[in-house]
Formats: sequence, structure tokens, C-alpha cells
Amino acid sequence: MKLAGGYRELTHDQLLLLAPSADSPESGFFRNRPFKDAPLVPVAIWRDASGNVICLQGGKEAEADRVWNYACRNPITEALYHSVLAGEPWPDEPPSVSREHNLPAKTGDLHKDLTLELAAEKETVEGFLKKPISTQEQADQAGVWAKRLAGIATKADEQFNVEKRPWLDGGNAVDDKWRDLRTDAKDLAKKLKKHGEAWLKELDRLEQERQRKAREDADRIRREAEAAEQRAADVARAAEEKAQREADTSPGLASSFAQESDQEARRLEAEAEARQLAQRAAEAAREAQARPVFAGRTGAKMSLHTYWVANITDYDALVVALKDEPEVREAIEKIAGRIARNKDAALPAGMERVPDKRAA
Repeated sequence: MKLAGGYRELTHDQLLLLAPSADSPESGFFRNRPFKDAPLVPVAIWRDASGNVICLQGGKEAEADRVWNYACRNPITEALYHSVLAGEPWPDEPPSVSREHNLPAKTGDLHKDLTLELAAEKETVEGFLKKPISTQEQADQAGVWAKRLAGIATKADEQFNVEKRPWLDGGNAVDDKWRDLRTDAKDLAKKLKKHGEAWLKELDRLEQERQRKAREDADRIRREAEAAEQRAADVARAAEEKAQREADTSPGLASSFAQESDQEARRLEAEAEARQLAQRAAEAAREAQARPVFAGRTGAKMSLHTYWVANITDYDALVVALKDEPEVREAIEKIAGRIARNKDAALPAGMERVPDKRAA
């Protein structure tokens, strides 16, 4: 029979070549789904001696006209027909986990049932993945298996959405109730802070100017204190040297005592001036320290915060400098991918459009 095949669905070109009539079932062996998502079952169609069309679907009588529309695209061999009818699996059917893993009966708890089913599928799939695909049947099994696993994911997604919907609706209701109150209060707070920003910046400018002048005063007083300290040291050293010279010449006692008293007085005066200036220098240094600029009060202060931002002065040079950064490479690959997907887009220098065939 010209429509007899292996088990694979006929391609569009093959259907055009064979041109089966939708209204005239032909004799042969096929496979069909009795209804959507139903398992494939073997089909046999032939004409008896009187010319009547006989159709068996899964070993049971069926209406050939209703079966033919799908079955005509899926011819099989007679040997395969009898094999599947006897209980053997289709060549492109992955192993049945319920049979191989002796899965328990459905419990009615979809999460539990799907978890057990997926665990069995995973164990079998992992064994299948350890070897490369070397036959068409194995490739067909992989495709059917992928759809079967996608079916588990679809069921899980559907029930996930059903169970989560009340929580999402409840969360959305809470969001709607509080959204305006939360956002409006935050927006007004931000506007108030923005409104006070100019004032704080002026205070900050005045504070910077005060610090500058205070630093200048502190530097001046520090230099004066250092000079006074040096003068005190000079006076003390001069007194010691003079006392040594007078001791060598042995002058009169009264004259020597008077001179020593005068020298001591000058020394004490110089040291006092140095101490006073050192104290003023310390106070000036403290005065030069930064003072906080803020508005409000404790627990409700508004102040300026420093944020470091980039000011790009040479875009081209910066792009070259950052070209090896992971974020830059990722962005460029994303843009290049978008251009490549648009067949009408002109390709910029440095890339090409190449095919990338993937299983789907």
C-alpha cells in the first residue's frame, strides 16, 4: 500500500506527493489520537469483499471517516501495528515511568503526584542523557519526552497560578489600599528636602568659607606660636651663656644677682607668650574643623549628603578604557544580538550575522 510507512508523520511535501483524499479512506495501517492529548493508538483500515470500509482503532471498531483525517498523515507498517496492539510501545515513545518505577496510584494531591512523576522521569532522563543520540528513534524519543516533561511543567504552572491567585489578589488589594498614602507621603517628604536643598547649599558655602578663614588664622597663629617658642628658647640659651661667661670672670655679687633676675624675667615672659600662643593655636585649629550643616532637629534633621557621580569628559576614550568590563561586553552582546535578529538591519563593523540552530 503506497501510504505504508514506518511510524513518523508524513511531511508536507510527502502529503502533496501522495495526495490522500480527505473523503476516501485508504487501506493500510496507521496511528491516531482518538481525542486531543490522548495516547496514540494503532489503526487498521481495509475493505471487505463487498467493498465496505472497515476500521479498527486500538482493536475496536471506529468510523473510518472520523479517523482518517489525522491517521492518513501517520502511516505505519503492519508489523508495528500488531506489535503495538500486543502491548509494545511506539518506537518514538520514551520509557513509561509509571511502569518502570511502579508509581503509586494518584492520590488526588496534584503537587505530590507531579513530584513523584517528575522524580521518576528525572531518574530515567538522566540515564538517557549519559549517552549521545545515535538513532532516529532516540532523537524522536527525546522530542516526545521533552513535550511530556513540558506537560508536567504546564500542569504545575496552572495549579501554581490557581493557588497563588488569591494571595496575589489579596496583595494587590493591599497595594491599592495603601499605594497613594505611601507614595504621596514619600513624594512630599522628598519635595520638602529638595525645597530646602538651596538653603543647605548656601549654608554649606558659608561653612566652607568659614573653614577657609579659620584655617588661615590657625596657620598664622601656629607660626606665631612657633616663633614665640623659639624666642623663649633663645632667651634661655642666651641667659645660660651669659651666666657661664660671668662665672668665668667672677664679677661682683650684687651686679651678678641683678643681671640674673633680669634675664629670668625675660625668660619667663617669653615662655608665657609661647604658652599663650600655643593655646590660641590649638583653639584656632579646633575652630577650623568642619561643623555640621543641617536643618531640623534631632531625629528630624535634613542635611546634605555627598554622592559621587561620573562626569564624562571624553566619551570615545572612556568606551575604549571600559571595553573589557563585563557589563560593557554584556551590553554590546545584547545590542549585537538585537541587530542580528533583525534581518533588515545593517550590520555595524565588527560583527556578522550567522545562523544558530537549536532544538526547540
